[in-house]
Amino acid sequence: MNRRHVAAAAITLVCALTVLTAPVQAFAAPAPPSPSVTQPDTRSDSGSKTPKKSLEEVREEIDALYRKAGAATDAYNLAEERAKKQSDEIVKLARAIVEGKAKIAELKNQAGAQAREQYRTGGLPPGAQLMLSDDPQLFLDGVNRVREGQQAAQGVLGELTRTQQDLETYTQDASINWKKLEANRLKQAEAKKKINAQIAAAKKLESQLEKKERARLLKLEKEAEYKLQTAWLSSGALKDINREASANGKKAVAFATAQIGKPYVWGAEGPGSYDCSGLTSQAWAAAGRPIPRTSQEQWRLLPRIAIKDMRPGDLIIYHGDASHVGMYIGDGAIIHSPRPGRNVTVAGAGSMQILGVVRPDK
Repeated sequence: MNRRHVAAAAITLVCALTVLTAPVQAFAAPAPPSPSVTQPDTRSDSGSKTPKKSLEEVREEIDALYRKAGAATDAYNLAEERAKKQSDEIVKLARAIVEGKAKIAELKNQAGAQAREQYRTGGLPPGAQLMLSDDPQLFLDGVNRVREGQQAAQGVLGELTRTQQDLETYTQDASINWKKLEANRLKQAEAKKKINAQIAAAKKLESQLEKKERARLLKLEKEAEYKLQTAWLSSGALKDINREASANGKKAVAFATAQIGKPYVWGAEGPGSYDCSGLTSQAWAAAGRPIPRTSQEQWRLLPRIAIKDMRPGDLIIYHGDASHVGMYIGDGAIIHSPRPGRNVTVAGAGSMQILGVVRPDK
């Protein structure tokens, strides 16, 4: 590939890019559930038909849709993070290419000046001409100048070769990163479609319910969480767990606590709204310990610990695909950003399927 064209392409690339503390008082479990909910009527007062599925089946379907949206959100966030890193890398490479071109031009000018000087002196540098002198001192000076001139010429040519090689490497790296950037943008777009589709489907199911049924749906949701939390506590999972948070953990818990009541928005990292991993990553960033952006990366990269060893500030990862995360605050409770339509809140640590626990400051 013509180096001049490649370098120009890389420069165009960067131009395009530039336009382009104390823990809260927690609780072990929510209040006991109310009496069981009766099945909804098959017809509303207006005579219009409601879904034939039971309200519990609708709840489970909505929950599954939001879980799928959560997994897609994690994929979106990861693709966004990688795209940003690749974009930053391309900018650095493009700047290096610009500097390399300027350096090559400077070295070529130096080489050209040396060549023109030799032409003016009949092909001999000034030092070589002095060597022809009968004066011994001038002769010795000439020898030194010849050596210096040869070394300077070799240095210029050597540096010119290295700079040209670097320029080719920078250009190739920029091309590779550009392809990765575009691939991650496609992943982002695909994940965004999935997120919107799952959320729209869940909202459609809820919209088909009457007001009283939506209230009962929320009650069923709370009862399902209570059932899981109670079973988790009954298993003895919290036996002998009474550890104090680390200094950084207290800061992270304090930050998360201050966000209670703010809405869930997928892909959000605050300050007005958060998704689940946006909340935990920002809380630990505020504590001076940056961690991976997504719940799946938090599970993959952070040190894992046993449930029996967890302390406030640790992160509990949920579901088999690590698509949700909450921050443990003690007394069997977490702070988390649940899903679209819900706000950052305190919940039972065992109210969802626990995959494991990680500790950002281990």
